[in-house]
Amino acid sequence: MPYLKELEVAREAARRAAELALGYQRAGVTAEEKDDESPVTVADRESEKLIAGMLLEAFPDDGLLGEEGAGREGTSGRRWIIDPIDGTRDFARGSTLWSVLIGLEEAGEVVAGVVHLPAWGQTYWASKGGGAFCNGEPIRVSGISDPSKSVLFFNGLREAYTKPFAPRLVEFMGRFWAVRSMSGAPDAMLVAGGHGEIWVEPTAKAWDLAPIKVIVEEAGGVFFNFDGGASIHAGNCVVCVPGLVETARAFLRG
Repeated sequence: MPYLKELEVAREAARRAAELALGYQRAGVTAEEKDDESPVTVADRESEKLIAGMLLEAFPDDGLLGEEGAGREGTSGRRWIIDPIDGTRDFARGSTLWSVLIGLEEAGEVVAGVVHLPAWGQTYWASKGGGAFCNGEPIRVSGISDPSKSVLFFNGLREAYTKPFAPRLVEFMGRFWAVRSMSGAPDAMLVAGGHGEIWVEPTAKAWDLAPIKVIVEEAGGVFFNFDGGASIHAGNCVVCVPGLVETARAFLRG
């Protein structure tokens, strides 16, 4: 498998960071608000330090980009993108809907990634050209192409109402068998694993999306932005099974 060592180190870093974060969660943590109004806890900061330390020990020439401030240029042309706790508000409230996200970007493309869902006992990973896996078993998106038989995941409804598609949103949702929202990465991994068909994320940073992109694509899914691009840096995304790509694009176009 391509990037085998990188995935092994990233999985172990995600596992250890999750154990550290769970200790804080059990003891009780309070979220502070950052300048961009996103929440942060001591668990976020300490988990990111742990992940960054393990990655740089194994790959000292690589760069870093972390949600909580880890930053390093590197000399290899590669950069690790880290979200130590994706879903901090849920985490701080004692919820299970949070994850550890680690992606590896090379030449502007995500080439490997890990999504660890500690409360679910699931770790997803993929490398470009190497397939996608959950707990070591290959995963594949569903072959469903009929919205009435599909599950739609829609995150960030608070932001969605500002988008051009907002007036059409309820009608669009009504076309699906079910509509759910379980906090970002869990939704996307359900699509990657064949348990849903579309995930829409109106507002996201690169660290929210880096591993998701490669895992979904290696599982046979499609990742694209609202403007038709396919970048983790565009601020939004749609994750979709091939049979419903045009349905999703038509909704965004209006």
